[in-house]
Amino acid sequence: MADLGVGIVPTGDHAFHFQEHELNERLKRLYPAVNEEETPLPRSWSPKDKYSYIGLSQNNLRVHYKGHGKNHKDAASVRATHPIPAACGIYYFEVKIVSKGRDGYMGIGLSAQGVNMNRLPGWDKHSYGYHGDDGHSFCSSGTGQPYGPTFTTGDVIGCCVNLINNTCFYTKNGISLGVAFTDLPPNLYPTVGLQTPGEIVDANFGQQPFVFDIEDYMSEWRAKIHGMITRFPIGERLGEWQAVLQNMVSSYLVHHGYCATATAFARATETTIQEDPASIKNRQRIQKLVLAGRVGEAIEATQQLYPGLLEHNPNLLFMLKCRQFLEMVNGTDSEVRCLTVRSPKSQDSYPGSPSLSPRHGAASTHLHSGGSDSPTCSNGVTPSKKSKGRGSVKYPSASSSTSSSTSSSPSSVNYSESNSPDSAKSQQHSANSTQETSDSEMEIDAEHYSNGVGDGSTARVMNGTYKHEEILQPDENSNGNRVTEEEPYRRSRQLCGGNQAATERMIQFGRELQALNDQLCREYGKNTTQEKMLKDAFSLLAYLDPWNCPVGQQLDPIQRESLCSALNSAILESQNLPKQPPLMLALGQATECVQLMARVRSGSCSFARVDNFLH
Repeated sequence: MADLGVGIVPTGDHAFHFQEHELNERLKRLYPAVNEEETPLPRSWSPKDKYSYIGLSQNNLRVHYKGHGKNHKDAASVRATHPIPAACGIYYFEVKIVSKGRDGYMGIGLSAQGVNMNRLPGWDKHSYGYHGDDGHSFCSSGTGQPYGPTFTTGDVIGCCVNLINNTCFYTKNGISLGVAFTDLPPNLYPTVGLQTPGEIVDANFGQQPFVFDIEDYMSEWRAKIHGMITRFPIGERLGEWQAVLQNMVSSYLVHHGYCATATAFARATETTIQEDPASIKNRQRIQKLVLAGRVGEAIEATQQLYPGLLEHNPNLLFMLKCRQFLEMVNGTDSEVRCLTVRSPKSQDSYPGSPSLSPRHGAASTHLHSGGSDSPTCSNGVTPSKKSKGRGSVKYPSASSSTSSSTSSSPSSVNYSESNSPDSAKSQQHSANSTQETSDSEMEIDAEHYSNGVGDGSTARVMNGTYKHEEILQPDENSNGNRVTEEEPYRRSRQLCGGNQAATERMIQFGRELQALNDQLCREYGKNTTQEKMLKDAFSLLAYLDPWNCPVGQQLDPIQRESLCSALNSAILESQNLPKQPPLMLALGQATECVQLMARVRSGSCSFARVDNFLH
């Protein structure tokens, strides 16, 4: 048997699934504004909505006539399974004439629900058709009007419904024949009618590429709508709009921690930053820890910088702890990473764990002073030479006017954008530009982070990969070898990096996490979401390869984003600042408004996508 390769046509079930996939992709590309869960697209002829003289075959795409065909009383039609959704903006389907039969009395067009099927399309009210025997168009009347050429066996007739201006035109073999109908009502169904024996037609609702270049026609209308929007007059309120937009942009930069950019933007636009720069940088530190998989340290920093925040958000605390457990499995959290880097003298000597109680205070057993004789595991590596002898304050105060990046912990996060071509120069001249360097060090690289924007937003979504060498400072183990956040993944992706002590610490942490869940259930009642979260996390331990199991998607670094966003929003809300940036709220509202208008028969909104205006 020959292998299935290039030029080999798929057969059987494989062919069916391949065609379904092609159909779905084509329909999504043509009608991106349509939500098929609410308004399904026509995909075939309806076996229930047809006259008895109509026969269907080939997945209800082929129509053949099986009546007597003596006169017009023997005419028969069939409608598609669903009406044309208003959100299409422009809708198109084609019909190929397989055989014109005896007389070629065939009609192709549209009809509303309830129109008599014992007629050709166009003869009755709310029915429209183009007939092959005479080339006439019929608009809710038995009397046709000259429109186009006749069509016969081998011809492909297309029908395009423009829901923007409520018109319809036909095509023959890929050539437009001009507008046939105007002022069309909503909710019309693709319809085809036959009248004499031997007439056979095949429909194409997107199963195959169309003969007519409908995508080019759609592009023309999309450009028209885009131009209409860009030319919309703002008039005398231009200055007012600029001020509003500048404040929205400024708040967006502040929300996601772009401290230096926000400061430069504020200077250029003479706007005011609503949050203290030190607080912005503190939030950014915490976000970077979460996105790097160092959730334990993120919890510790949150407790110290924002006392009481997690106490009043037990659900958020539980989410953070569950994520910390997942990062232990990954081998990235400091609780286990320190054990995979430097083996302890005793298997029973574990680093202290922060209290799992939602009532715990800001103090944490993780805030160690790194001494030369007592390496700690507060962030997963042994102290480097630079960290020895530094101050004992790990995180600056949220109200501090100056921000220090010095740390007594074994390793600290490097906040510089080292992938920037100017990073080396900025380090060489740091003595002359201390403040600028401090600001630039706090910027997050937009190419590697989603900045906490949720699903469905217009922002770029990260692909789950991080350049940790650029985010985290290089550390040294006892042998002087460089260790990075990628190291656990290079060890054949073993559970907890393949270290027994780390695995035992993870299991111990899991027991504490179960205890926390039980405590929350006693205090706040049963929470099915948290129970599922815990069950899914623990389920990973049942598989030899947790990364390639039915629940393995939890370990994907991209899953950190939603938690990072939730924690950032909670911090902002605790500071009486908007938990979502006004810019994102405005974009979300505009997107929803456009989609709603498209669904209620404002056809132009189908081509007015907010994404097209974000540059």
